[in-house]
Amino acid sequence: MNNRYLTLLAILSLVSLSACTPTRVGDQVALNSPATWQHAPNTQTTETADLKTWWQGFNDPLLNELIDKALAANHDLKIATARVREANSMVIVAEAALYPSLDFSLSGGREKRIDRIVGVPSGQGIKLITPTADAVSGGLAARWEIDVFGGRHLEAEAAAAQAQGSQEGLHAAQVGLLAQVATNYLELRGVQQRIGILQNNIALQRERLRTLQVFLKAGLANEADLARQQTLLQGTEATLPGMTNAEQNLIHRLGVLLGEPPESLGNRLAVVSPLPKQAPAIPNLLPADLLAQRPDLRLAQTEVSAAAASLGSARADLYPKIVLSASGGLGAIAVGGFPSLADSIYALGSGLSAPIFNAGRIRAQITAADARLEQVAANYEKTFLLALEDVENAFVAHRSANDSLGKLTEAEASAEKAYRLVDTLYSRGAGNYLAVLDAQRSKLAVSDERAKAETAVGVAMVSLYRAFGGGWTVDSSVSGIDNESIVSRDKQ
Repeated sequence: MNNRYLTLLAILSLVSLSACTPTRVGDQVALNSPATWQHAPNTQTTETADLKTWWQGFNDPLLNELIDKALAANHDLKIATARVREANSMVIVAEAALYPSLDFSLSGGREKRIDRIVGVPSGQGIKLITPTADAVSGGLAARWEIDVFGGRHLEAEAAAAQAQGSQEGLHAAQVGLLAQVATNYLELRGVQQRIGILQNNIALQRERLRTLQVFLKAGLANEADLARQQTLLQGTEATLPGMTNAEQNLIHRLGVLLGEPPESLGNRLAVVSPLPKQAPAIPNLLPADLLAQRPDLRLAQTEVSAAAASLGSARADLYPKIVLSASGGLGAIAVGGFPSLADSIYALGSGLSAPIFNAGRIRAQITAADARLEQVAANYEKTFLLALEDVENAFVAHRSANDSLGKLTEAEASAEKAYRLVDTLYSRGAGNYLAVLDAQRSKLAVSDERAKAETAVGVAMVSLYRAFGGGWTVDSSVSGIDNESIVSRDKQ
């Protein structure tokens, strides 16, 4: 009896040791995060930017509708969602190895073999026969590998980290999708606005050509003036097909992003609409906030956690493994000519295995796992630097686009003023009609540049929100990411 208690106590002690996971490896990476942004605007806004639904700051109902449809039907999001389901299922597979397995078996059959000859008495002496045997057995079998050194636990942790990484991959796909839809929509409206300006410019140049033809007949112009105007008109007309092509390409891209055929939005988006006059507020976040908000950084962190757990699991292979097994059931056998036999059967056992010689396989696996951890740790550091670069570049692009838009808006006002002055002189008989057309054409050229700058401002704002990881919110209940993991990785 005492031996049984001692055995039970030993098993419970081994189970408790399995929770210690002595082969665990630290998964923290040292990151050098700057305190502030170098190119952020000097004037800090008190308005709080909504990172989750930032596109609503443009106050464009059609853009909101397009994004809602994209979130519901985009194929990249569907693929990413399926990957999350797959990874979550693999977590269950990995965690199942921590528990005992219980299997039911039932077998039966009849056999007659030449090597089983039996002698039976008969009237003529001993008669040799090959009897037919009927056997049936069934029962339950249990097996449990006690995870003393935490290898199985770490495998489950690696699977859980990979599942979290797939979730962050879904977030990253969503962030990219929102930025693509908004960027293509703004560029489409900008191109349509420029097409309208170009068509007005072509109409003006045709009017100027007609005027020069009239002047030529009246002896007030020469052939060279006419040829120059024809060349200018033809060059301007040549740019129209390219811009029309860009418009159609953007419409097609938006259709695919919404999970629809490319031409599905043709009729609706062909209706010209101005660029949104409003824009979201600039996010007021610090560089360290990227660790929590950007999905690619969160994904890189999960890769570090998974690699660290895999390294610990590989180290656990150096230590012994203990397996407990038990089986029991009923069995029956009947041999022709003899009474049948039925009885209960059972087996209890335990086993221990430890590596002694494997030609360096386990050590090589540990080295490979450690190298993998170094790779993903370096990738995490690199991803953080790229994220900082992404935000700084977005700040610079937004500021440059705003500066250009301001200057071009002033230039457009000056061109409008010049046109009105020339038109007034012409109406009073102190100027000529060609000067009026030239002033109006100059104004349209400036308006085209202003439209490009206005588009660039909106696209830069979209890029800024994409750089900050806007388009989703952090759910603390499933996060599992330490946003202040600024400590050195344990190399032991």
